[in-house]
Amino acid sequence: MPTTERSVDRGRRLGRLDLVRVGTEIRHARTGSGLSLAAIGRSVGLSASQVSRIERGLAPSTTVLQLAIIGAAVGLDIRTRTYPGPDPLRDVAQQRLLDRLRPRLHPHLRMRAEVLIAGDSEQRAWDAWVDGLDPAADPAMRGLAVEAETRIADGQAFLRRLALKMSRGGVNAVLVVVADTRVNRASVAAMRLVAFDAFPITPRQAFDALAAGRHPGGSALVFL
Repeated sequence: MPTTERSVDRGRRLGRLDLVRVGTEIRHARTGSGLSLAAIGRSVGLSASQVSRIERGLAPSTTVLQLAIIGAAVGLDIRTRTYPGPDPLRDVAQQRLLDRLRPRLHPHLRMRAEVLIAGDSEQRAWDAWVDGLDPAADPAMRGLAVEAETRIADGQAFLRRLALKMSRGGVNAVLVVVADTRVNRASVAAMRLVAFDAFPITPRQAFDALAAGRHPGGSALVFL
């Protein structure tokens, strides 16, 4: 069974990544300007060793204010902002959807939860990823991205968000698993003309392919 990352652990992981990223950018700006660690330290009231640790992401107690001051000293504006994170209640509902998908997969297939999209600066992740598929003629189809949608209120917004994730993730096919509710069926029906192009593989074709261990051959939207 895949493990689910706790919200506290996710926050700690993202915080460490941000410290390393910002520290690296500060170091590049400092060295590019020909400034020494000692010079920056004097200008911001820190020792050269403290600045060095911050640049290497080794000072977890560094404050946002300190980063902003050091950034200004090397010619950078360091700003912070927020992004929508995982909703714990939504995660539980998504996990139930993925649990209903598992029996539809061939026994040799492996489904991993919360797979980060490589190279995405906003740390987006696929809700799940299926490995071990028979790719037929296309080696790129050994894996399949899976999105679990508990509620689709705005079909157009959903399609735009999905298209962005596919573009950032470099995939040309995704399996969208939608909770089988009246509201969701109405939303999908309302975007039928658009969805026809977005999801050319029928639910039956998708389920038959996955049960046989094969890639569906394209994107599909299924209700479970």
